[in-house]
Amino acid sequence: MSGTPRLLTEAPSNCETGKMEALASVLAAMKLSGSVFLEAEFTRPWCVQSQIGPEDCRAYFSEPAHVISYHYVIAGELVCAIGDGPPHTVRAGDIMLLPRNEPHLMGSTLGIRPTRTRDLIRPAADGRLPRISWGGGGETTAILCGYLGTVSPINAFLLSLPSLMIIGAADGPSGDWLTSSIRYASSESARSPELVARLAELLFAEAVRRHVDALPEGEGGWLAGLRDAHVSRALTLLHSRQAEPWTTEALARETGLSRSAFADRFTQLIGEPPMRYLARHRMNLAANLLREGGQNNASIAYEVGFGSEAAFNRAFKKEYGVPPGQWRKAREEASAA
Repeated sequence: MSGTPRLLTEAPSNCETGKMEALASVLAAMKLSGSVFLEAEFTRPWCVQSQIGPEDCRAYFSEPAHVISYHYVIAGELVCAIGDGPPHTVRAGDIMLLPRNEPHLMGSTLGIRPTRTRDLIRPAADGRLPRISWGGGGETTAILCGYLGTVSPINAFLLSLPSLMIIGAADGPSGDWLTSSIRYASSESARSPELVARLAELLFAEAVRRHVDALPEGEGGWLAGLRDAHVSRALTLLHSRQAEPWTTEALARETGLSRSAFADRFTQLIGEPPMRYLARHRMNLAANLLREGGQNNASIAYEVGFGSEAAFNRAFKKEYGVPPGQWRKAREEASAA
């Protein structure tokens, strides 16, 4: 897992259908939702420590299990670093994405004592976003801050992404769309939260697509699986038809490989055998459905591929440590609190 960002400035003109279908299915299963929630104006010299907490999302939807944060630099530039990693310059028109929402420093320089962004936020006024105005009065850097929340916990897909992804929003065929979408989201976050959530999801998908396209040839890992025709086909099937009684043999036939060749390739790229991946995916889906609260346990069991509620209960308890009914009740109590 690398903490070094990839500066992606060019979107390819042709995208393989299988890769895009697999990526879309993975993102759909995560049930992402999000918003632009803060505008900030900093003046040189300045340095802040930032991390979006799940509680920051409560104004828009129930507290997510995991947060993906992002910042869009409207004007000026800044330096950003995560942990002990090296600093990276981010300029106007760039988007910083933090897939694991790790604490990070931002500033005109990182050599001065940072102030926590949480201590600087001022409440919204006149229908505007909450705001930060901070710094020494010099050159201005303006940014918009947003997040994506998912009801699923952090997974292998998110863990495979860099700690920091820097995207040249204005570059490539999708540049105008990215730039205008973020600006529109900032103005519509209060009036159209559903639209903003969809725009944020598309932004993240575009960022991941660019990152996958920029991976060196021959590189392994989860994301390389999206670029492999056989593995991406299997991922699409598992995510879009999760209730089917899949076996490794059946998936191998669908992807055009022998059983052993498919199992080896899938395990090498994704990091676990196909049936274990499917079991984990089904449990994530079940947890999502339990959080939503619209179905009973028996209905959820059949939707995610179990022939009986008892078998579902056993599998869920093995994955989460408690039966689904108890798990749902705990989440409801936590949300009410």
